[in-house]
Amino acid sequence: MISRALLSGMFLLGAVLLAPVAARAQSDQQLVVDRAERTIADLQRDKAFGNARQLLQQARAVLIVPRLFKGGFIVGGEGGTGVLLAHGPGNTWSDPAFYAIGSASFGLQAGLEQSETVLFVMTQRGLDALLRDQFKIGAQAGIAVANLGSGVEGAANPGGIDIVVWSSSSGIYGGIALNGSIVRPQAADNRAYYGRPLGTRDILFRHMGVAPRATALRRELATVG
Repeated sequence: MISRALLSGMFLLGAVLLAPVAARAQSDQQLVVDRAERTIADLQRDKAFGNARQLLQQARAVLIVPRLFKGGFIVGGEGGTGVLLAHGPGNTWSDPAFYAIGSASFGLQAGLEQSETVLFVMTQRGLDALLRDQFKIGAQAGIAVANLGSGVEGAANPGGIDIVVWSSSSGIYGGIALNGSIVRPQAADNRAYYGRPLGTRDILFRHMGVAPRATALRRELATVG
């Protein structure tokens, strides 16, 4: 029979061994959040920023992917990890929920190997699509997606474009093509970052997560929008 002292010792040893793993997992997610903040700062330096400001003011949410690169979650394709934040009243922003995006090909132009990308979610229809377990851009009936600077003047109008994509490489518009890309929530990343299982709606709308280290990202979005 295992003594109580031995069980306690085993529990403490397990906690000690698992603590660095948990801390490393959370730091991985924090890196995405920090890079997302820098992506929004880069957006402000882009030549299309004027239109981006209007889009951000009226967006229902934004999905920020700091790095789209070869070798994403789809084997042999391209992808990246990002965060989705919902736009609330008084120009407030929710805490981040983690997402992954991947594709057999993003069509990076001019030989670009990686790109910063922001998806402005302009309509409730577009937001509902992203809140599904898996959303394939260009394959969802009734969901219109366009690149920023490519005839999206009416993107903020009711019944207009649902998702507007901004992308750049080193501050230069990259013309990334996302049609066929798969976007899906990352439950494991949410759990690692918040320390407990939380769904996307729990984080964005029920405010069940606490992410003080995402304050700088929320403030950056509020400044732009």
